[in-house]
Amino acid sequence: MAVPKRKKSRSRVASRKATWKAGKPPSKSECPHCHSPKLPHRVCPNCGTYAGREVISVD
Repeated sequence: MAVPKRKKSRSRVASRKATWKAGKPPSKSECPHCHSPKLPHRVCPNCGTYAGREVISVD
């Protein structure tokens, strides 16, 4: 199995880990059926529709 020949310096490791941060929250889109906010490309949790048809039944 391949093993690194030399130890990675702290600055190299820290600069790689610096890009992994929380960032901004995911964007929301509006459901065309009930106009409530939902995640894009997902079933609406409010009315259960996706792409103009009912996918799940929501009580």
